[in-house]
Parts: sequence; structure tokens; C-alpha cells
Amino acid sequence: MGNERIYNFSAGPSMLPLPVLERAASELTNFNGSGMSVMEMSHRSKAYQEIFDEAKALLRRTLNVPESHEILFMQGGATGQFAAVAMNLMGRTGLADYAVTGNFSGLAAKEAKKYGQVHIAADTTEQKHTVIPRQQELDLSTGAAYFHYCANNTIYGTEWDYTPRAGCPVVADMSSNLLSKPVDVAGHGLIYAGVQKNMAPAGMAAVIIDKSLAGSELPCTPTILSYKTMIDKDSMYNTPPTYNIYMLLLVLRWVQEMGGLAGMEELRKERSGLLYDFLDNSRLFTCCADRSARSKMNVTFRTASPELDARFVKEAAQQGLVSLGGHRIVGGMRASLYNAMPVEGVKKLVSFMEAFELQNS
Repeated sequence: MGNERIYNFSAGPSMLPLPVLERAASELTNFNGSGMSVMEMSHRSKAYQEIFDEAKALLRRTLNVPESHEILFMQGGATGQFAAVAMNLMGRTGLADYAVTGNFSGLAAKEAKKYGQVHIAADTTEQKHTVIPRQQELDLSTGAAYFHYCANNTIYGTEWDYTPRAGCPVVADMSSNLLSKPVDVAGHGLIYAGVQKNMAPAGMAAVIIDKSLAGSELPCTPTILSYKTMIDKDSMYNTPPTYNIYMLLLVLRWVQEMGGLAGMEELRKERSGLLYDFLDNSRLFTCCADRSARSKMNVTFRTASPELDARFVKEAAQQGLVSLGGHRIVGGMRASLYNAMPVEGVKKLVSFMEAFELQNS
């Protein structure tokens, strides 16, 4: 492939917008005439504070985050938040509700059990996580400190198409679909996201929390995971992931240039629509997720045999269509269609699938 850019369908770390990478490259050794890289700047410097403040303000504006909620930039990714959420919020009643609709929500529930009682409000394991429960199917507890769900399930290719309601704060892991569409932030007590899908390079979690929920953490909570401490210190209790925040700023500027979240939503519909339309009419490929629960971020599919799946993934890579193998838990194939994936990349994938089908049907 030489020096050409490929189409990277990885579930994460994923593609970043080319204009963002080019801008970062142009500023890598000398940011804004400072004579140094953002990676070398003191996080306490005036130059870096301006980057931080703009990133935070632009994220607030892009997501329409109300003043009741604070934005935090924390390390440890979404997995770190599995523990942080429970440590900070569960102590209010000692009980939390979890919907298990995939691998990561299951891991979040398992982690939370270390810090209190977990009630499984929904579990789609028997359906092999191909569906999303409807509001009336949620078995919600009385007295739960919060209800937790994972908004998009990357491994299984399912996505919640509504904001669930509970008689307690709603907590969402939005690692793989935040910034891809408008979000009801006010309807959530807390939203967290590992940034390596739609937002920035791997290594950081963005947290949006109703400030009234902070301050009741368990005594065992590490200071670095305390939401109250991070709010009080504006995410700078220690050195924050400075370069991630800078890259997030560049991505947010790009999102604005592309029409904001409304523009991102149109693109996600177009990309996923092209691929699902092909799958629904294919004689060789089948879609894994139930039609009612299909993700517009991660499209999971397979052929009739693991051997043919493997050949498809290998031959696709030879055409510059990489990282199409499904997660090791489920096999098959997965095309992750995050914000930075050009529509042209999906069109090329569909064209290749059409040719592969002709050769193997």
C-alpha cells in the first residue's frame, strides 16, 4: 500500500480525522510559536491552560452540557470508570442497578460488586446480546443509587435507541458513540467515555457528571478517582493527559466544521445504512444483531463458516480495508464506523463485499 492511508475499521483505537492528524503533525514540534510541543508543556502554563479551557468549553457547547453538570478529563479509560462510578455513587444507598447487554457492561457490573450490592435489571446473555431491552422490560430496584447501562455494545453490534429512565440517576458508558449524535445529557446523572473511538487517542476518559452526585464516595476511593476532588481541582489534581486533551480539542473543532452533532448523526446514518442495506440483501453475509437493536457504530456480520470469515478478513486487508475481524469472543466480522470513517471507506467495503460474494456463492 506504500504511503497511502488505509480504511481502518478497528473498534478502537480507531481512525482519527485526517485534517486533525495533519494539524497535529504541523504543530508537533512547535505549537503556536512556543518553540515546544504540547507534549512538553507544563500543564500549569498559560499556553496549556488555554488549550484545556477551549477543549472543555467546546465539549460543553457541542454536547449541550447543562451548568448542573461538570466535565472531567480522567485517566484509566472507561475501565477505570467501572470502579470510579461504583466507588463514588454506590455509597449513597449501597445498591445499584445494571443492565448487562454486552461484554463491557458485564465487566462494569462485576467491578461494582466489589463496592456494594448489584442488581441486574436486564441481562441479554441468553439472546447472545443481539437485542436491547425496552424500557418496560427493565427490572428496576427501589432504592438503587443509580442505574448503569452501556449505550453501544462494540463487540455485539447493538445500540440503545432511547435514554432509559429510572427512579434514580442514570449512568451511561458512551465510549463508542459519544460525539456521534445529539445526547440527552440532562437526562443522565453521569456519562463517561473512553475517548479512543470518536474523540481522541487512547489513554483518557471524558466524564460528565451532575455535580450534586459528587462528594459521597466510599472511604476506600483513591483520591485520583474521587469525582469531588477532580471537580474541585478542575481535572488537575495531578498531571492530566495533556496531549489527549489537545487532540480532543482538534477533533471537536473538526466536528464543528462538519456540522456539529447533527452533521455527525447524518454521516453515521449514511455509513451504517449503506452497509446494512447490503447485508439485508446478501446471499452470503448475515447480520448478527437483531434489526431492532442494530448499532450505527459497529456493524457485526458473518458468512456461513469461520474459514470463509477468515478469508474475507485477509483479502479485505489486501485491499486496504483493515481490522475487520470480529472480537475474539464472538468471531465473525465487525466494521466500526466511527466519526472519522469517510463514507467512501464504507462504499469501498461494500464493493469488496459484493465481489467477494460473487466469488464465493
